[in-house]
Order: sequence, then C-alpha cells, then structure tokens
Amino acid sequence: MGEYDVIVIGAGAAGLAAGERLAASGLSFAVLEAKERVGGRAWTDRHVFGGIPFDRGCHWLHSASRNPFREAADRLGMRYMVRSTRRSADLFLGSTKADAQTAREAWNAVEAAFEAAAAAPGEPDRPAIAGCDTSGPWWRLARHWLTLLSALPPERISALDLAAYSDTYENWPVSDGYGALVARTSAHVPVHLGVEVRSIEMRDTPIRIETNRGALRAGHVILTVSTNVIASGAIRFLPDLPADVSEAAAGCPTGLAEKVAFLLDAPLAEFGENVYVDTLDPDRPDRPPVNFVANHLGWPLVVGQLCGETAEALEGEGEAAMTAFALEALKDMLGSGIAKRVRTATATHWGSDPHVLGAYSCATPGHAGARAVLRRPVGERLFIAGEAVSETAFSTAHGARETGLAAAAQAIAARS
Repeated sequence: MGEYDVIVIGAGAAGLAAGERLAASGLSFAVLEAKERVGGRAWTDRHVFGGIPFDRGCHWLHSASRNPFREAADRLGMRYMVRSTRRSADLFLGSTKADAQTAREAWNAVEAAFEAAAAAPGEPDRPAIAGCDTSGPWWRLARHWLTLLSALPPERISALDLAAYSDTYENWPVSDGYGALVARTSAHVPVHLGVEVRSIEMRDTPIRIETNRGALRAGHVILTVSTNVIASGAIRFLPDLPADVSEAAAGCPTGLAEKVAFLLDAPLAEFGENVYVDTLDPDRPDRPPVNFVANHLGWPLVVGQLCGETAEALEGEGEAAMTAFALEALKDMLGSGIAKRVRTATATHWGSDPHVLGAYSCATPGHAGARAVLRRPVGERLFIAGEAVSETAFSTAHGARETGLAAAAQAIAARS
C-alpha cells in the first residue's frame, strides 16, 4: 500500500494542473487516471482518420486572449486558428441555401436568445427559456445553440448560472488538437493510468483510497471527476459526502453534446476552410437542427454536433443511428451524392462513457450556487476541482485547469 501527501483522482485538465503544482511543491503525490490516456474530456484522436487530429471533446480556446492554454500553445509551437467570430457563415433551410440576409437574421435571433436567456443582476433564478421568445421562426435554431453550448436544454438551464459565464468571444480552434495541447502542457506530470478509484474513506487519518489495483493512503485528496460521476455513486464515499455537496453535484450535472464526423474523399469545394454551417428544415418541425463545420481545419472532414435530448436519444440507439441522422442533414445540404464521398465516419459517446457520463456541466434552475458549494473543501481534506467548480469559466478546459491549480494550492497550504 502506497502512502502520499496528496492523491489526485483524474488526469483531465484539472488533475494534470494539480499535478504540475504539486510537483513543484516537494510533497509526495500521485495522479490516478481510470483511462489508459490522459486528458479526460480533452482528447485528440489521431487514429480514427489516419493521422488527422480530431478532437473528440473540447476544441476551442475559449476567451483565447486570457486562456492559459493559448500561452502554452505559443510556448510549445502548437497551432491554432485566430477567428473573429464563431457565427455560422451559412444557413441551409432543408435543401435550400438561405440568402445572406436571412442567415444574418437567423443568427441575430440566436444571439438575442442568449441575451434574453441569461438573468440580469439581481433577478431571481429561473429556467433560461423563461426569458426567451419561443414564437419566432428561428427559435428551433436558437434552442439548439442554447442546448449545445450549455449541454442541457433551456428548460433545464439556470438563468443565473448562464449569466455567470465570462467570455471574451475569442473562440479559436486548435489546429493541432486541444487534447494534444492539454497533454503536452503537463507532459512532465507522472500519471498512473488504468487506475479506477472505487471508494474514498475519510473516517480515519490518512484517507484510504480503494482502487482496482489495491489500496492507497493520502493526507489529502483532490477529486477531479465530473459531477455526474460523483452523483452516480461510481465512487463510494465513507462517510457519505455532506448533503449539500451531493445536492450540488446533482444540481449541476454534465449534460450531453456529441460529435459526428465524416472523412470525405476531398475537401468540399463549396466552402472555405473551417466554415460553420447551420441546417434547419422548416417543413419538418420534428427534426432537430444540426450544425456542421465544413472542411474542418482544412482537412476533408465535416463535423456535426448533436446535443441535449437529440444526442441522448441517438446515442442510446448507437453509433449507426448517430451517423445516419447527421448524414441525412448533410445530404439535405449537399445532395444525396455526398454519401458516396464518405470514406469513414465516427461519433463520440461522452454520455455513456463510464468515466465521464456527459459533456460539460450546467447548473439547473434553482441551483446557481452549486459551483460555490463544490469549491468548498470537504472536511478540510478533500478538494473538488474541474470545470464544474469554476466560478466564471465552467464548461471549459482552461476553467478546469485554473481550479486544479487552486485545489493543489489549498492542499499544499493544508500540509504546511
């Protein structure tokens, strides 16, 4: 049985950052990761498309000018694209490409919905949808984007939590892969892979951590798993977590946002590099919108994004259903012949991944204070980190990193 000053559970952006700070502290520590790779929800897959970097999880450097991973990319010589906007350039209404004015009107409606959905300072919490005009012609598209960027539908988004997110609107895609950037930033941190934590026993000192590879002991623990994993009971806490912490994890769940990607025989001549395209079928109100990135980072890739109830239902049916749904929207947009140009396809499965159980966190109505609860130490010996506990940068890799560094600082202070 190994014994450490601090054990970090999870080697995503938060856990790796915690490991960086602990490595510089002189304390003994171990970073445990259930998967056979680091990065958590930051994962650049270079195998599925024959060497082309495909981010299965996070991909954009949000608030890039103040994002520490942008600074790391510059230091490491990793490429990213500087974009002035993440607005969709084109809109397809069924098989018809909308004119530029119509496309602008649609996106203006999307942005107006985001402004209306967030609560103003001093307002009580409410569902985000309560502030929105749901009667307009572009509501379905706005609802899709609200759901995609929060991973929960607007009926389940806390308006106060939505308003707390701080954004410079600089969202720059990482050409060399955000997951690869996260891994390289913390490459010097030793990580024990394939170690699943089954219980954390805090009744005695030191804390006892049971894993699939035996028991460990630590004076302090930094827990960086998702709120859905905490709420699921996959890790047993002895004694149980305080009721307010359990309620906070359940009240700030990780929702669903999945990707479907198609490798084509060549880039699409109709579009430039990394062009964002929305699809909406006005004649089929039961069919959810899909947004695509055409010629993804200059590669012959088209990446579609599913979210919320749509992602949940399709992922439950399996990858074939996910790719078929996205391909139908792609055929509407580009014609049925596009199917013959598909060389291979893949879909993400964050919702069913047992070590993740969702995409990124979103507080539900009435639980806007959940993140603050999760930030508080549990018994002065357990510290929770990850994007879900970030005050203003939740749902981002850089928010996760900042909380990992903060949790490690707390653990170091507690050991001194």
